[in-house]
Amino acid sequence: MPANLRNRTNRARRAPLPGRRDNKFAARMIRLNVPVLELACELIGATLLIDGVGGVIVETEAYAAAEEASHSYGGPRKRNAVMFGPVGRAYVYRIYGLHWCLNVVGGERPGSAVLIRALEPTHGLEAMAARRGLRAPTKLCNGPGKLAQALGVDGSLNGRPLDQPPFQLMPRPTVPTIVTGPRIGIKKATELPWRFGLERSSHLSRPFASVTQAG
Repeated sequence: MPANLRNRTNRARRAPLPGRRDNKFAARMIRLNVPVLELACELIGATLLIDGVGGVIVETEAYAAAEEASHSYGGPRKRNAVMFGPVGRAYVYRIYGLHWCLNVVGGERPGSAVLIRALEPTHGLEAMAARRGLRAPTKLCNGPGKLAQALGVDGSLNGRPLDQPPFQLMPRPTVPTIVTGPRIGIKKATELPWRFGLERSSHLSRPFASVTQAG
């Protein structure tokens, strides 16, 4: 992990409303090809919008081609082809035949991606509430399937670049304190502490069992 992820600042503040220059952040990340663990950390505190609806990313999970929990393990196939394509694209898939999940393709090696597990709603709360059928802000996006439903994510977004509409990805205004732990809902590579979260966030999909700061 980069040194600047250590305890340097407080929690990320609410991001400003989107503007013309916001997607320079997404474009920069696409060109950098940073390691997937760094990308998973850098996304914490960033603001993600889809057609103007979204909020601050508070939880992510990293996946790499070399480990068995990743969809890319074993090489390219029809389902995971986007993971082996250009970085900075959305990898969208369905789990249990019910829920969509949104990932950011990125990392220095093909087949890497970051699952967006949870965010704190800040923009378009009425639209999210209508899609989810509830209004409690902490319940709108506290899980990958809930997040996708609230933001209107479906298979039509698979492979779309994150630096172009309908996406907007804006940098965090400060470096937040990030905690880390094992990933959730997998049966393989469970020893890897590749789940990252914004410390003390009330919008996480699940609390971290122990507070280990990324650094």
